[in-house]
Amino acid sequence: MSYNENPFASSHSLDTNPFEDPVKPTDNDTRLEELRQREADLARRERELAQKQDHIRRHGRNNWPPYFPLLFHSIRDEIPEASQQLITRLYQIWLVLAGTLVVNMVACICILASGSSNGGSDLGSSIGYVIFITPLSFLLWYRPIYNGYMKEQALYYYLFFFFGGFHLLFSVYMIIGIPSTGSAGLIQTIQAFTKPSLPAAIVGTVATVGWIAQGVGLAYYYRQIWAHHNAAGHSVEKAKTELATHGAKAYFTRG
Repeated sequence: MSYNENPFASSHSLDTNPFEDPVKPTDNDTRLEELRQREADLARRERELAQKQDHIRRHGRNNWPPYFPLLFHSIRDEIPEASQQLITRLYQIWLVLAGTLVVNMVACICILASGSSNGGSDLGSSIGYVIFITPLSFLLWYRPIYNGYMKEQALYYYLFFFFGGFHLLFSVYMIIGIPSTGSAGLIQTIQAFTKPSLPAAIVGTVATVGWIAQGVGLAYYYRQIWAHHNAAGHSVEKAKTELATHGAKAYFTRG
């Protein structure tokens, strides 16, 4: 340090008077601060929305059935692209089945109205089919194969093969249309034509076509699924291991 330098002198000049009131922020500064806060809030909300959307994409939101959602069902979001067409066709087959059950019940009403001695038994059974077969078919053979292609686990394939095979036998039974069984199939429809009872004959024909369509469709895709199951190397031992590892609750989860 030089001896001529004043050690108490400030190296900076005083730009403002220390006795003056502090400078207040201008309106522009206030507006800029508000804009920064709004931008920060907007960015935070966008992050939260993105997180919610990602959560829905990963874990789903109950959307089926539409009138009273109980589970998440989205072929586009959950099924691999290569298998989406097959699962879509199976879902359409299930819809045909649900519609056929209703038409079958209407046909049995017409059979009863035509004076058939077995009309009461047919109508009672057909109502039971609508109440029980509609949800059970979805839960016992459609949902397992849906989960099977989504998770690629052997257990679901075996559930589908068992209950899907049982449904194929049931379809043959309904196509035949034995009187007093609740089926407006071939025998019942032929009898309606010979009486003649035109309403029962027409609706019975529609029901019979529906039973044939959904049965043949399910049988066709049953073979394709069996081939895919074999190609994927699924086995009973693998299914047992999955059941022991995940338990029955895996049926109701998406993970």
